Amino acid sequence: MAFASNPLSLSVSEPAFEAWLRDTGYLEILDDRAASADHSPSSSSSSSVPDPPLRPRTSAPAAGRSGLAARAFSSMRTLASLFTLNPFAKLTPEDLSGGTPSWTLEFIGVAGSYSWPAGSAQARMRVQENVRRYVRNYALLSVIVFACTLYKMPVSLLGLIACLVLWEFVRFCSDKWQLEERSPGLRQAFVHIAQLATAVVLYMCNLQLAIAYAVGVSYAVLICHAFLRKLTPRRIPGANQHGRLLQRR
Repeated sequence: MAFASNPLSLSVSEPAFEAWLRDTGYLEILDDRAASADHSPSSSSSSSVPDPPLRPRTSAPAAGRSGLAARAFSSMRTLASLFTLNPFAKLTPEDLSGGTPSWTLEFIGVAGSYSWPAGSAQARMRVQENVRRYVRNYALLSVIVFACTLYKMPVSLLGLIACLVLWEFVRFCSDKWQLEERSPGLRQAFVHIAQLATAVVLYMCNLQLAIAYAVGVSYAVLICHAFLRKLTPRRIPGANQHGRLLQRR
């Protein structure tokens, strides 16, 4: 049965609706309900539906194996959905310009802050929302991983330093001789020569391998953390100060 359109009904855009869910804390409620619904059907069905009186003894192990196989297949399907997911789909410039969440209380959390998602929909919601919340933490982790990679590959580190020195030398010569105003063509030639030298140095020192390794490890850490991290209520800046003022009054 199709319902006729109601001109008095209000239409809310999806970004506005998601912002309302995020501000009111309903995203955390949806995450908790999805996690609890993953365990409730099996327990409710086993308690509400009685076993048949003449049930063979070999059916219990078979049912257990089939249930385990079903859960394993569901977990594999949920994990496979990460390969088709864009974790940065809902990232906005406001998320990048915000403050960095606490590493211990918010980013890492406690032992109960992690669980396996109940399905692909919950996994998608967790990954995209956690990336928005902890994008600055993930960026800092990427920098740390890249620095550790360069420490393990000193040749790549020396090549990167050589490239930075080369470009600093080009900038110094351009500013000292005022090449941009006097001879723009000569300045452009210096820039092309520096680009060619940079490409050769980076290729010879295998810096592309260090970048690929750092990007791969950082992306794996991001996906694993955002996939398993539960959605917890966001801390409102200044809430503690406001509460202290109310207590003093």
